[in-house]
Amino acid sequence: MKKFLFLYLFAFSIPAFSQDYKPLLDTYNEWQVTNCFFGCNTDRYWTDGDTIVDGVEYKILDGFHFISRSFLLREEVANRKVYLNFVDGNEDEYLLYNFDLNVGDTFDMKNPVSPFPEDAGMYQLDSIILRPLSDGNDYRHFYFSPTPSNTISTTNAVWVEGAGSLSLINAPSGLPDINGVGHLSCSFKNSVSFYTNLDSITSCEPFIVLDIDEVSNPLFEVNVTTLVSNDICTMTNTHNVRFIDIYDLNGRRVLETTNNGSQEINLNLSSFKSGVYIIVMNTKQFQKRTFKIVVN
Repeated sequence: MKKFLFLYLFAFSIPAFSQDYKPLLDTYNEWQVTNCFFGCNTDRYWTDGDTIVDGVEYKILDGFHFISRSFLLREEVANRKVYLNFVDGNEDEYLLYNFDLNVGDTFDMKNPVSPFPEDAGMYQLDSIILRPLSDGNDYRHFYFSPTPSNTISTTNAVWVEGAGSLSLINAPSGLPDINGVGHLSCSFKNSVSFYTNLDSITSCEPFIVLDIDEVSNPLFEVNVTTLVSNDICTMTNTHNVRFIDIYDLNGRRVLETTNNGSQEINLNLSSFKSGVYIIVMNTKQFQKRTFKIVVN
């Protein structure tokens, strides 16, 4: 008989699988990059909605040279990896970040559709240093340099756990240079400041401000419990839930169903293999809430 462990849930964030890793992607994400090559300018990038490509859920990346909304990001939180793909699905998916690396490991840097070489070659992780960010907590800063055999790139790179590259978000090997392509100035999760660098600007203010309708998600009252005796996952206060999808960690949808105003929903998970699953609920207006469960 399988046993289910309900982990935790958030109204507006993608929950992490472990407490010691800060995911790069939340529900709403924003990055502001400043360059002072011809006077100081700050460009911004943000995630604007979700989509599914080949059964895999992505966030749509928008802003500056991503204005076409054809760039997609997804994160495997359990593996601490972040990928970039394209809406048309005709390109290969790029592994942008691997925050599971250890000092001395190497990583094949890719910078798709950026001012930096798309195939930047192999980099070595030289050090990982804990540094405080906006919330006062310490987060891992990853410092890379090209390997001796790398004949393509000569500049170093810095990643910040929860924020990504200190250059452009889609350029993990990008040199954070305020007088060049730019340096990350501000990063926000759900309009809350996460990373700040005020060397060239006076303050960090989010362009995306959540309004009261977004904060008062009607799915906040949903509860998820399990009945171990008969492999049933029970959801209550579900009268606002319209659509339910369950995904495995590979992004495959393993169950989909709809709800027509029922106050309680019971899902039979007896056929599920052991592992972590993501439950995604949506209202008719596509307000979303995400839950995770572990099937043992």
